[in-house]
Amino acid sequence: MSQNFNQMISAFGEIPRYAREGFVTSTSAGVVRVRGLSSAARVGDLVTLHKNSGLTVYGEVLSVQKGALDVLPESGVDGVAVNDRVSHHGALRIMPHVSWLGRVIDPFMRPLDGMPLITGSAEVPLKSPPPTPTLRKRFGGRLPTKIAAFDTLLPLVRGQRLGIFSGSGVGKSTLIADLAKGVQADVVIITLIGERGREVRDFIEDTLGKEGLQRAVIIAATSDKSAMIRRKAAWVGMAVAEYFRDEGAHVLLLADSVTRFAEAHREIALTTGETASLGGFPPSITQELMSLSERAGPGPIGKGDITAIFSVLLQGTDMDGPVADVMRGVLDGHVVLSRNIAERGRFPAIDVSKSVSRSLPGAASTDELELLSQTRSAITTYEESQTLIQSGLYDLGSDATIDHAISVRPKIEAFLSNRTSPSIQSSYSQLEDCLNGQ
Repeated sequence: MSQNFNQMISAFGEIPRYAREGFVTSTSAGVVRVRGLSSAARVGDLVTLHKNSGLTVYGEVLSVQKGALDVLPESGVDGVAVNDRVSHHGALRIMPHVSWLGRVIDPFMRPLDGMPLITGSAEVPLKSPPPTPTLRKRFGGRLPTKIAAFDTLLPLVRGQRLGIFSGSGVGKSTLIADLAKGVQADVVIITLIGERGREVRDFIEDTLGKEGLQRAVIIAATSDKSAMIRRKAAWVGMAVAEYFRDEGAHVLLLADSVTRFAEAHREIALTTGETASLGGFPPSITQELMSLSERAGPGPIGKGDITAIFSVLLQGTDMDGPVADVMRGVLDGHVVLSRNIAERGRFPAIDVSKSVSRSLPGAASTDELELLSQTRSAITTYEESQTLIQSGLYDLGSDATIDHAISVRPKIEAFLSNRTSPSIQSSYSQLEDCLNGQ
């Protein structure tokens, strides 16, 4: 009875208090020109286009001019006709509720799992400023992940923002799901931006699983959706994470992928007339990526924290592309997944020598730092001598450092494949055994 009452109150809250309407005058390059709403609408507001066919679709206000608006429909301009009615809604209303845990929704808060969605009583902004820098907490303690590489060489701490840099098909989604299940957090927010439609259900049921879904809210905008929806998915995911953070929760935010968010922004920015620059991206992309990233991290004093993991989809191995370059500079560390490592069957395919966590050295003791330094040295030594070793030109006994790197290589590879580590201390003990040849 209580749930039915909450659903009824939620439905009443969605009814507009008054209606403002305009009409379509023309369409051009995927944008609809609307008259009659310019005195009420603001850039970023939502409108509904009522097509003559009887279908209704959302649209976003891209620009406001004297007497007219430019609107980007969620499903393109197909079927839109002159004089179609347009209703103004105002800013997107995001009203999270604890019952959203275990649910799958789209960026307009429409449920994708076939069940009604209860909205909360408090509204949160779509794009809020990050906490004041001087009032933010510092990093918290280390977070167990059950993944040996993260529990040692690439530690994750509470409030950290980490990037996973990867090409397609290298195990990025599986690694994100492992982190969703393994990292200790009160709430997990998963934003799937531009993923293939069939993969969403696979991710939820097979990769994430029932246990992982119970404490998660999933915001999905698949690759067939318009740029407007894909871009909003990242903002809505962050807004929902901020809501739970302000309730005092530790939130794990997983965004896959921020590159698709950047591509959606590029598409919209070029439509509005912004000039393309490096890589075809507009100059505004840098600010958009930085603003999104800065909203995550340690919360204000007295609130919770958002530990964020952003996946960055690379073209080939290009770590210097516009999106990768910006994200690498603003985040608190980057983890690079290697196609070569994946092809030889080691997962997660983390390239340790190219990855770094900026929670170090604070996240490890003096003895642990020494162990990590020795491990990285052994990995680097082997990689620098790999051509000689594999070609048979290196003679064992020529160099004690290389000999040691060769002897521990299989053990370190096996260690980096461990995705079921029971604890951080256990992972360090296993790593020490590897370096001692045990």
